[in-house]
Amino acid sequence: MSRQLKILEHALSGLLRRKYKNLTLLIAYTFTVAALGSVLFLTQALKTEASESLTEAPELVVQKLAAGRHDLIPIAYAETIRILPGIEKVTPRVWGYYYDALVKANFTLVGFAEKPRDLELLEGRMPGAADECAVGSGVAGIFGAEIGDRLVLIDAHEQDQLYEITGRFKASSSLLTNDLILLQENALREFFSMDRNLATDIAVEVYNPLEVSIMAQKVRFHLPDTRPITRNEILHTYDTIFNWRSGMMLAIAVAALIAFCMLAWDKATGISAGEKREIGILKAIGWETADILTIKFWEGLAVSLSAFILGLITAWLHVFTLGAPGLTPILKGWSVIFPTFELAPAVDFYQLFVLAFLTIAPYLACTLIPAWKVAVSDPEQAMRS
Repeated sequence: MSRQLKILEHALSGLLRRKYKNLTLLIAYTFTVAALGSVLFLTQALKTEASESLTEAPELVVQKLAAGRHDLIPIAYAETIRILPGIEKVTPRVWGYYYDALVKANFTLVGFAEKPRDLELLEGRMPGAADECAVGSGVAGIFGAEIGDRLVLIDAHEQDQLYEITGRFKASSSLLTNDLILLQENALREFFSMDRNLATDIAVEVYNPLEVSIMAQKVRFHLPDTRPITRNEILHTYDTIFNWRSGMMLAIAVAALIAFCMLAWDKATGISAGEKREIGILKAIGWETADILTIKFWEGLAVSLSAFILGLITAWLHVFTLGAPGLTPILKGWSVIFPTFELAPAVDFYQLFVLAFLTIAPYLACTLIPAWKVAVSDPEQAMRS
């Protein structure tokens, strides 16, 4: 152990003697790791948010199709679904999107006939009248609204509607309630001018979770103009979208990693005359090739590990403190018109291990191979180089 500590001390002193060269490498290395880490952190955080937001989602959602597009569904379809064996509960849902040109944000308006079981109030109470509403934290933040303030929305007839804010929501996933405006169902029908015999979709609960896909097939059979969507299909869609988008960004980041490896190889293979002389002297006074490689290993590990840690810290701050500017529009897509929300930190340690291997191992190879070539040569030739 004492011998290894002395070798490590010698390696660190060697890095300090070449501080400007190593500082250049450290900055480029840290930037590369930060770029890769930012994509991984943001993707994992978005996937976790999506997964948590769908925890309380219906096991099956039934939509009506018209010309291949989502259309309003007759409430009478709920009775057809309710009589199917294995169905526990059927609930027609009324909801829609509302774009506010003033704040340039898209909101989700949801109507309720009974208190939603999956929504929890942070403060205040649920709407008790047609002119009252409860909002998510993102809505309250973008308007600067508090409990008791009035929210102005423009309905389907281009008329201003005033709603008193009676409550603000909280949720384990901010994605679930961040852009939410909750109204009484009848009030929302009037706002959207929606027929009372129609709903946006139908939520279906099944007694046996293992039979959800079978129930979806039965619904499709009895109602051919509908599209049943299971919760697992929605989760799979989210994963696919985020993985595809992050894959595009990682492809660009990997190109940066390859460029960095070329830089590291160029710097490493361009061993200075002083370094060659140092290796030659060490060989001449009795140091073994393995000892010299150990020194270079500790030098490479010190630089690469420092850059990896600094890169991860930079990526963490970039994503979870600054909100990942530059990456967010690519990975979120059209959802950037929602009110902004803070991502909960989520880390996949397997991905970090792969990232460490892909960034540290190439640099160590770029450091050890040129040093080995000099170490196995004649010491006198090395000192005269």
